[in-house]
Amino acid sequence: MAIYLIVATCALIHAGFAGAKVVLPLHALNLGLEPFTVGVMVALWALCPMLIALYVGKLVDRVGPRKPMLAGTAAVVVALLVPFCFPGIIALYVMALAVGTAFQFFFVPTQGITGALGGPEDRARNYSLLAIGFSIASFLGPLIAGFSIDYLGFRLAYLMLAAPAAAALVLLAWKGRLLPQAAVRTGKEEKKGSSFDLLRDGKLRDAIVASGLISIAWDLYLFYFPIYGHSIGLSASVIGTVISAFALAVFAIRVALPSLTRHWGEFQILLFAIGFAGAVFLLFPLLRDPWLLAGASFLLGLGCGVGQPMSMSLIYSLSPPGRASEGAGLRVMFNHFTHLVVPLAFGGIGTAFGFTPVFISCSALLMGTSWYGHYTTRRAG
Repeated sequence: MAIYLIVATCALIHAGFAGAKVVLPLHALNLGLEPFTVGVMVALWALCPMLIALYVGKLVDRVGPRKPMLAGTAAVVVALLVPFCFPGIIALYVMALAVGTAFQFFFVPTQGITGALGGPEDRARNYSLLAIGFSIASFLGPLIAGFSIDYLGFRLAYLMLAAPAAAALVLLAWKGRLLPQAAVRTGKEEKKGSSFDLLRDGKLRDAIVASGLISIAWDLYLFYFPIYGHSIGLSASVIGTVISAFALAVFAIRVALPSLTRHWGEFQILLFAIGFAGAVFLLFPLLRDPWLLAGASFLLGLGCGVGQPMSMSLIYSLSPPGRASEGAGLRVMFNHFTHLVVPLAFGGIGTAFGFTPVFISCSALLMGTSWYGHYTTRRAG
């Protein structure tokens, strides 16, 4: 079935992608760069994806997912191999810019077509399976990255991370015909205007904003925890293992999501998750023991793990007919805006004031937004 092909390729390509997010900052720090400079490098990961996400969504709605997914996967493999083939700081900048851009040609189509596979009754299950695939990758990628750095070195770590992405490329080339060949048409499509017209729908806009806030929490953790762990003397394999505890919690909460949605609404769960993630961020500057850090990471994963499947399902159901991938592209564009801002803003805070203000300021943003969302929802009700 197409959904299992999508989940398998997601797990493989995202394992390389997620692992590279661990290797890149550690490699840059090892080369003597400051946290703010590392933040600039990581921000490049999101620059082009932010600019092209809407284009990719429109492209997939028009031509179908197969060709963009194949091209994007091949480009991710090439991008991950750049630091292996050309050691040095310039290669890290090139990889950061290229791998984030290439991944969008895989990532945006998966969001748009997952909801279209089967009937409406299959949508929640499909998005849950997709999210679980990403969770598995988020667990494996940091483990591969951390142990590869400690036992093989930075250069070979990129080769190890390119291997699962290459396996995803082979799988797509072999079984890609299972994917829809062209965009799904319902006969009810409205005349298309600007993609930003979609934001006039208040519920769709709120879902995209909530998705972006969860993305801020996720990004800050993946960007800053390796820097924090490095500063307190943790090895790369320990840092990778702690991050994998975060991914394990993401997997666990996504398995439990169907039960949660039977008791609470999707947007209510998103607001609670944002506030919970904000509260957990206060723990990190207090901890140095790897086991306690793994416990805090697990708790943070419980808060962050609901964001992707909840927002993808909401955005698919709220997008106009024939514009599902465009709606997904709008979500990705907004998320990548946070990917761009978070490393620059918090990297600058960390360089100027240290680690504690980074975690506290992110906590205040998330908990304040969660409170405001609950307050306005109660007033509207």
